[in-house]
Amino acid sequence: MIEIKDGAFVVSDAHYSHKRPHLLNFFKDIQSKKLKPTQLILMGDIFDVLIGGVKKTIESNEEIVNVLNDISKDIEVVLLEGNHDFNLKNIFKSVKIFALSEQPIECKIDSKKAYLAHGDFDGGFWYKFYTLFIRNPFILSILSLINKIFNNIILDKLDKYLDKKDDCKKIENFENIIKKRIDEKFECDYFIEGHFHQNKNIKLKKIYYINLAAFACNQRYFIVRFVNKELLQSNKYLGE
Repeated sequence: MIEIKDGAFVVSDAHYSHKRPHLLNFFKDIQSKKLKPTQLILMGDIFDVLIGGVKKTIESNEEIVNVLNDISKDIEVVLLEGNHDFNLKNIFKSVKIFALSEQPIECKIDSKKAYLAHGDFDGGFWYKFYTLFIRNPFILSILSLINKIFNNIILDKLDKYLDKKDDCKKIENFENIIKKRIDEKFECDYFIEGHFHQNKNIKLKKIYYINLAAFACNQRYFIVRFVNKELLQSNKYLGE
């Protein structure tokens, strides 16, 4: 079981790419000890596209991958795979990786029980079929070959699609959606996830639910604090 430490940094949905460089600077500040988390918890979709087995996506993220691997030599780094970044265990050697199939993961936070998830663990039948399909190493090798033969046609189309997405939109009726998904289904004190980018805390019947802000939207990250009953302290990264 993962034990979340006081002073841990929690980051979700940074969707890092060359168009969103802030995360690289943030990681470099941790690497240089300008920022000093006790632990780094990454809640999925940290990268806009990073897929183990697809060489081009690894090459595109080479610098930030190297920085994160370096950080993981000094502090514990926990990474929950998202729907934009997966099959990562051979990319990050010292990082504790949790695939979608392992989520939500049970954690201990100041003697409290918590579950952490990227947020897409309970998709419907077709979504679950898609996630198994797209994570299959053989399928990925075929797609990677097609992409290479046709001069990055797949990744270029994906890049254009992602450019059009609004990562920061408000989800209407979000509280009721969460009640149906989480309430009465889990036995824990806290349920923390990203994916939806809503930056909302909701008190359910038995669980305190936290949906994290997306770092991609406003460079928000969170620091775990065990004081004054405040679990996560929101911070804005102001580094250049």
